[in-house]
Amino acid sequence: MNATDEHSELGFASLAVRAGQVRTQEGEHAEPIFLTSSFVFANAAEAAARFSTATGNIYSRFTNPTVRVFQERLAALEGGESCIATGSGMAAILATCMALLKSGDHIVSASGVFGTTVSLFNQYLSKFGIVVSYVRLSEPAAWKVAIRPETRLFFLETPSNPLMELADIRALADLAHAHDILLVVDNCFCTPALQQPFTLGADLVIHSGTKYLDGQGRCVGGAVVGDRQRVGVDVYGFLRTAGPSLSPFNAWVFLKGLETLQLRMRAHSEAALRLARWLETQPAVARVYYPGLPSHPQHELAKRQQSGFGGIVSFDLHGGREAAWTLIDATRLISITANLGDAKSTITHPATTTHGRLTPQEREAAGIGEGLVRISVGLEDLANIQADLERGLRRLA
Repeated sequence: MNATDEHSELGFASLAVRAGQVRTQEGEHAEPIFLTSSFVFANAAEAAARFSTATGNIYSRFTNPTVRVFQERLAALEGGESCIATGSGMAAILATCMALLKSGDHIVSASGVFGTTVSLFNQYLSKFGIVVSYVRLSEPAAWKVAIRPETRLFFLETPSNPLMELADIRALADLAHAHDILLVVDNCFCTPALQQPFTLGADLVIHSGTKYLDGQGRCVGGAVVGDRQRVGVDVYGFLRTAGPSLSPFNAWVFLKGLETLQLRMRAHSEAALRLARWLETQPAVARVYYPGLPSHPQHELAKRQQSGFGGIVSFDLHGGREAAWTLIDATRLISITANLGDAKSTITHPATTTHGRLTPQEREAAGIGEGLVRISVGLEDLANIQADLERGLRRLA
């Protein structure tokens, strides 16, 4: 189903609440959770027909009504034709690569992607003969130089984790399509509430639903959004066979998260901008990474490409790891955890957590220094967040 056609008259907020829902004969108002592993057929002929066409409810590994509503709603919000939900954001990346690539193919990836994505590419895809090259996210010329005859896919996160660097999606889409390459954009940090990669030329969009789509740190899940063939047939085929599936309960939780996504992203963005401005005034802070600041080298691109700047603020501290850990350990309100996108503010030290599995050389290439701290700004009172950070900043004075 092309969600954009069916709901073309609805705005984003309406889609986030209504898209994809089909009421059962019970007449429920909220979406039901179909906690069932299998589905009953009227007769043998119906069973045979469903298995041969793979349409209708068959088995919850690959067909479940609750998961289907989430898929259709997220596709509608992103403006894609099809969506396949997966058990995690990493499963979404894996499913995309396994479905669309083969041995001998080449990926060009941004060097600053999530550390576990690098591990997936380098340790596991390499076993199947898929080669990955890494380039600076913000330098289209470097992407062009990295292209080979066997290049099939560009992969990037924008904004990047944790340095909030941006890619010019339109420029990379034009470059990719000129060489018959797919552009895959991880839209986790902005979500469709703040950024629409398909309108800028992206071919596929990846999500970790665990983050802002949920919004309260409750469940793990992911999704791939794209066209009917690559996602609706190819990625779906991998999911049906390999089974990195999203549970119906988690899909239902994400549905509830989508209903408030736009409101939350506006609130996260407003608080993060105010916090970033405040951090720039602190003597212990060497640099703040936030695209909403005029000091960010891609501030103008962020204003063109995004409708908001997001809820992630990263900053370098004078004093390296010792200073970073001192600040983190002094917090009492902010949660020390590597997750993000939660109503609760979180803080982490990327060099020893999210990017800790990378080699020192890989972290250096990605710009992940020992003094770097990442905060996912939640929905608490900003004054309380600042006071919590100020406790540690005073110790660094």
